[in-house]
Amino acid sequence: MPRWLLSTLWATALPSALAAPARAEDAADFYQAYAIVTGTDMRQRPWGMAQCLREVLVKVAGDPRLKDDPRVLELAAHAERFVAAFDYVDMMAGIPKKDDQGSYDRPHKLTVHFDLAKIDGTLSELGRQPWRGDRPVVVPLLLVHGRKPPPYVLSAEVPAGEEQRDSFANAASEFGMMVRLPSEAELAAWGVAVDNFPFPQEGPPSEAPGEAIVAGTLDWSETTPGWIGAWRTRWHGVDHVWGISGVNYDAAFRDIVRGVVLLASGHGAPD
Repeated sequence: MPRWLLSTLWATALPSALAAPARAEDAADFYQAYAIVTGTDMRQRPWGMAQCLREVLVKVAGDPRLKDDPRVLELAAHAERFVAAFDYVDMMAGIPKKDDQGSYDRPHKLTVHFDLAKIDGTLSELGRQPWRGDRPVVVPLLLVHGRKPPPYVLSAEVPAGEEQRDSFANAASEFGMMVRLPSEAELAAWGVAVDNFPFPQEGPPSEAPGEAIVAGTLDWSETTPGWIGAWRTRWHGVDHVWGISGVNYDAAFRDIVRGVVLLASGHGAPD
């Protein structure tokens, strides 16, 4: 999908992913998800609902491992049984139609709302329960070496990181989490800069209540090919180190959020 279309989607769908900590009382939001499908007929609706069910089970339970659990994959093949409602939004609304197919082949955002009782019951059968506690905000502290110089520390303001900020918000939303990019002033207060970046060899610069700071590097490699990420976070006084390679930066950011979710929900560790 073109980046301009994704940017439009993120701008309209993800404002809450760049905010305060996810609270237990906001849990109802975790029972819905969206997928981008072609048209509004049955060609891709079952596929879209299947992806949404897998995401919702992960978000509600706080266990990323459920997404590829064989039992969940089997349930996803019949995702319609868990659906309370769904709706479509034409992602190209306002753009003139170019042929007589109309909206037949246009991308649509399919939002699926699942039955809360059925999801909770399914999680119980899977040996899980809803994660009702407050969720920490993910704070990435990343030095980025992209396809072209110069390198930069990803912040809330740096122009080179515009698309990556959107991508990070999207990654956080997929796990029912929120993300906060540090400001340039905050980086300066920490003494962090491109030429003074001791992470992930050292731990994050601080531990703030309600936040999980993940420090590391994100490097583009032509030989891998793809992005190589190395991360470190400190959770309840214990450092955890992990990483990923050969992926796009969307997958790299999902890997960061996934690690925080495992730690915060008590379902495991990323390393």
